[in-house]
Amino acid sequence: MAGEIDDAIERADREAFTRQPPKTLKGQIGYLIRQLGSAKAVAQEIGVTADSVNRYRRGARKHARPDVAAKIDDAVRQRWQPQVRKRRQKQAATTRGITVGTRARFGYTAPVGTTDDGRFRRLTVHLPPHYAQRLFDARNTGASDQQMRQIIAEGLKETYFQDNGNRAPGLSDVTLNDIDYLDLNY
Repeated sequence: MAGEIDDAIERADREAFTRQPPKTLKGQIGYLIRQLGSAKAVAQEIGVTADSVNRYRRGARKHARPDVAAKIDDAVRQRWQPQVRKRRQKQAATTRGITVGTRARFGYTAPVGTTDDGRFRRLTVHLPPHYAQRLFDARNTGASDQQMRQIIAEGLKETYFQDNGNRAPGLSDVTLNDIDYLDLNY
């Protein structure tokens, strides 16, 4: 199951498309057959029979069940413009960085005499490229949503809370909890 961070990365990838994916059922099925090689492979991917896939391809069926249509759309979007996705992710990981927009509860460990009570904050912070690289590497290796949250929390700690070393030197262990929304842009 995809987590919040994984979904945010997927949304950011979709924003990078230079052309829109096919919208018609026949066009989507045709694209998937070209990508996967056969109607049988597409059928296994979306959970229907190969005969149904062939009916969609020929246009004998104009509409799929809503659950199947959602699977088809997801399968197309996952495979659409992989070079554009790779290029944008490489740029984010090497030169541009990644912008995180979120409203979440932040908690942290702070020195004695300061407050460490977690509270909701709305932040939009640009993180350096090495955090984008760590986030993409974690996603590609199958890291959990909690592990990816921790990478973002570390980036926010360094960039926002500590102002790149100019503030709050004793602050440690920032956590990102109760995410109301999270959006990534790169």
